[in-house]
Amino acid sequence: MQMKIDRDMKNCGISRWDDPAEINAQLKKLTSEPIWEVNDDYYENTILKYYDEKCAASKAIFEEAKEYIPGGVQHNLAFNKPFPVCFEKAEGAYLYDKDGNQYIDFLQAGGPTILGSNYPVVRDTIIELLKTCGPVTGLLHEAELLIAKEIHKHMPNVEMFRMLGSGTESVMAAIRISRIATGHKRIIKIGGAYHGWSDQMVYGLKIPGSRALLESHGIPGGAYGKTDEIRPNDLNMLEGMLKRNKLKGGTAAVLLEPVGPESGTRPVSFQYCQGVRELCDRYGALLVFDEVVTGFRVGLGGAQELFDVVPDLTVFGKIVAGGYPGAGGVGGKKEYAGLMAAGLATGKHRAYVGGTLAANPLSSLAGYTAIREIDRTNACAVAGRAGDPLADGLKERTERYHLPFVVYNQGSIVHLECTGAMSFDFSSFSFVKSALGLLKKKSMMYERKDSMERMGAAYMANGIVTLAGSRLYTSLADTDEIIDEALNRFEHVFKKVVRTEKGLVK
Repeated sequence: MQMKIDRDMKNCGISRWDDPAEINAQLKKLTSEPIWEVNDDYYENTILKYYDEKCAASKAIFEEAKEYIPGGVQHNLAFNKPFPVCFEKAEGAYLYDKDGNQYIDFLQAGGPTILGSNYPVVRDTIIELLKTCGPVTGLLHEAELLIAKEIHKHMPNVEMFRMLGSGTESVMAAIRISRIATGHKRIIKIGGAYHGWSDQMVYGLKIPGSRALLESHGIPGGAYGKTDEIRPNDLNMLEGMLKRNKLKGGTAAVLLEPVGPESGTRPVSFQYCQGVRELCDRYGALLVFDEVVTGFRVGLGGAQELFDVVPDLTVFGKIVAGGYPGAGGVGGKKEYAGLMAAGLATGKHRAYVGGTLAANPLSSLAGYTAIREIDRTNACAVAGRAGDPLADGLKERTERYHLPFVVYNQGSIVHLECTGAMSFDFSSFSFVKSALGLLKKKSMMYERKDSMERMGAAYMANGIVTLAGSRLYTSLADTDEIIDEALNRFEHVFKKVVRTEKGLVK
């Protein structure tokens, strides 16, 4: 069942909303099935052959890189099975690797390039800046003002904006502000959400209920000692945690990815954010929207306009530098954002926020120019209109070939879950139950993750770049012809998928 979105908002990229209960039921069923993946003959004799014969230059670079770079790549998104492909050209809807192979780009740098890769207007503006100013001065530049005003123009709730270097830094600042503003210490996040990799946020990543059991290696327990995790889309559990925290000094903030944890991988109801807003007001906590992915992608006004919810603080990343480095920032109501005031200490409590390269001229001007171009071209709506037929076409083909894959989208954010590698939930107030559940199913989770990467390799060998084989971002550059061609390539892979005996609890 889908709800039609009838929103009078400019440049809206979402026209419909899937029932989260239905999607989550499908995901649960997927994880109870054995793994479905491309058959061994196709994988070994076609996919791996493509990599060996067509990607020789990439392989050589990766082999040498392993001697100098931990894991052989500098960014988590870059690693792909059987080895990372090395790209050297990006243009619109396409990427080109070191060997000259062309790919349809549904990664879009992890989401920020909604205008398409290497967008000419932004690129040309930056080239002119480099001729006169260079990328950084360490001092005030007019572009800092321009991007802050442009963001406020489209998101009036962001009365003040402080640009930083990444989403991780921006979340750290938002938490610090929240603790000063409320006098409370505890932070609540939604299980499975990603809010960067600071110590206090590497908790409950990927799998709801996992708390510190999966990714928190090297982090002292005290670092996330005041971070709480709750089940996605569960307002009752949130209120229970808020009540419990009142006995522990109170909750400073509730952090949300507004379309659902990890960019909508765990979808929530359309009314969920409004419910969270009401609970935050009732219990004296700030509401922080993490719009790193949704900001200027689901619409110019972000998810806060889509859901008609006013957050106290908004976290940005990716798009606020137009796809260029130095992408991050936090903004909100003056009474809160003003707590980041720079300069010498005034004797008043303020959130110490730094960053030598934050709001450099290059990043600021790139972000300002990109947002103006998103507005001019109606990019959010265009990309969303490309996401709908892509999701519909994928769903039709999975049904045609009787595959249990789960497909849905939130406009230009398209989900293709083929193994259910992350579709587990151990959320409860019981750490022991979570730990036992993870231990019991850990090998199955990793087996499914390996299969997800295998599917990603099959897509790549057919000229499609995805995010780990399970998420796709459409952009302004995706024409009807490109979407049709992509669906043909996906279908070629789906024809080779078979049911295995892998992926179940042994």
